[in-house]
Amino acid sequence: MGLGEAANFAAYAFAPATLVTPLGALSVLISAILSSYFLNEKLNIHGKLGCVLSILGSTVMVIHAPEEEEVTSLDEMESKLQDPAFVTFAVLLTVVVLVLIFIVAPSRGQTNILIYILTCSLIGAFSVSSVKGLGIAIKQMLQQKPVYRHSLVYILLGTLVLSVSTQINYLNKALDVFNTSLVTPIYYVCFTTTVVTCSIILFKEWSSMDLGDIIGTLSGFCSIIIGIFLLHAFKNTVVTWSQLVSAVTKEPSLPHHEYETCHTLLESMEDQALAYEEDNVLFSQ
Repeated sequence: MGLGEAANFAAYAFAPATLVTPLGALSVLISAILSSYFLNEKLNIHGKLGCVLSILGSTVMVIHAPEEEEVTSLDEMESKLQDPAFVTFAVLLTVVVLVLIFIVAPSRGQTNILIYILTCSLIGAFSVSSVKGLGIAIKQMLQQKPVYRHSLVYILLGTLVLSVSTQINYLNKALDVFNTSLVTPIYYVCFTTTVVTCSIILFKEWSSMDLGDIIGTLSGFCSIIIGIFLLHAFKNTVVTWSQLVSAVTKEPSLPHHEYETCHTLLESMEDQALAYEEDNVLFSQ
């Protein structure tokens, strides 16, 4: 698990967050596949279809991946963090998170699934931005530059620790109260949407994309969302291919059965009519 998080950290340092964050759904997919083989957990039709959709969506997103503005130093990262658009976005995000934590969560957190999930998802924008900045610092450190003298490194490190610990806390609260099959897809959608929005504002990742690439990226993201939903929401539903085939083959026989029933009913009505006529004949005699 630690090796996977380290690889995820490295991915944020070298690739756009718009590409890395949605592809995190592949970890859910791989976990489902491995658990079906090694833990004997059954993967039903919905789960298999969800895996296929997630793979297709990830492939489409890789093909239409955006190109972010290259940030090679902490000074450039600092100037981007001071951009008025990002400062406004960060202030609004902080206000919403504080309202959720101190006002909404104590009263409605146990009954509304979105409260805890929105809290940890919105904070994810700060954690991913901190990871991007620390990745730049590590690359400069490997170039033997004195990054430890830059105050931004310690600000990013403190922000990362605070945001990740808060995310883990509220995600665990959501998992304790609500069903995992609901928490996982909702958290994925909220977290990915927040991180992609933050990355668009901070690194201007979509400024160089044409309309076709934007539509392709959004289509791939929607495919991944549907795949994750199918994989988790219906994981306890027992449906097999044989059941579907038998249900399809039985459907054409239904009209024939209804025809036989109606034909039998008509015959019985005709028999009753003949009997009634015979009674009238006997009565008239």
